[in-house]
Order: sequence, then structure tokens, then C-alpha cells
Amino acid sequence: MKHTLPPLPYGYDALEPYIDARTMEIHYTKHHQTYVDKLNAALEKYPDLQGRPVEELLKDLTGLKVDEADRIAIKNHGGGHLNHSLFWTYVDPANKKDELLSKEVISTFGSLDEFKKQFSDSAAKLFGSGWTWLVRDGKTSKLEIKNFPGQDSPITAGQAPIFCLDVWEHAYYLKYQNKRPDYINAWWSVLKLI
Repeated sequence: MKHTLPPLPYGYDALEPYIDARTMEIHYTKHHQTYVDKLNAALEKYPDLQGRPVEELLKDLTGLKVDEADRIAIKNHGGGHLNHSLFWTYVDPANKKDELLSKEVISTFGSLDEFKKQFSDSAAKLFGSGWTWLVRDGKTSKLEIKNFPGQDSPITAGQAPIFCLDVWEHAYYLKYQNKRPDYINAWWSVLKLI
């Protein structure tokens, strides 16, 4: 069974004016689709792995019986597929505020404003391309803000993803060009979870 692009549960224009429709269309149909296609290509030699959910592949990267080049491809393209699949759900305009999560964020970071400041600072300072995540640490269960370069996934690091911000330039360059902080600030308007 091949991996597929998950349906986008809203229109490309649903996040306007914060994230423009053209960026959403390219991001989803081109960038995300490419990760899916390249993940499937990396798995072609391994029929026993083709039906495994991407989360399982990423949790067990070191245990996969694959060539090292394929392991890297599974990590990169599987991470790209999973990260984007999660990202689309986190910014769904139909989301409602998660009161329990908001309370935990306030308890951990002091206030929502302080959390947003720390998260935004972390995203702005991430060198190159990658993702900024709110995760639950796999050992302590505490909420943490973590940057992951490239398409690395918190699942590979044993952490539970809560939500993320895609800070690859393809996520914002058409509208915001090189103004990553402006994109980050706009993104808070589409995240309804806290």
C-alpha cells in the first residue's frame, strides 16, 4: 500500500489573508506531494515496509532493515510527509480552542503571551529551514518548544507532537518574502488551538 496525500479539509483560501491561497496550493499539491512520492520511491525495495504508517517508520528508523541511503530518504521524506500532514490539521479553521492545552501552556510558560513570545523567537532564530514544535517530552511529559531542522520529526526523537509551525521558505515566501517574523506573527491568527 502506497502512502498518499491526505485530503486537505478546507479550501486553499481558508487561511486568507494570513496565508494566501496560492502558497497553500503550491505548498500542498507540490511540496507535500513530492515528499509522499519520494517516500514511496524509497520504500519500493521494501514491500514489508510499504504498508506501515509513516509514524511507525519514523519511530523505528534505526531498526529498519534498509540501506543507509534509503534510511535517510525515509527519514527526510517520511518526516516531510508526516510534518505536513500534521501541520494541515493544526491550522484547520474549524479547530476550536483546547482549554486544557491552554491551561497547561499557561502553567508551563507563565502566560499565553510569554509562550507565544518564546515560540515565535525560537521559530525566528531557526537557522535555515525546518519546523518549530510544541511537544510533550517523551520522558518527563512536560511541554517544550523545540526546533527541528529540515524535515526531522519529534516522533523520531521520542517526543509527542502537539502542534507545529512550518518555517521552510516555501510556506511563506510568496506573501512574506524574507520576512519570516511577519509570517510567524500572521500564523498565530490561524492557529486556533490555544
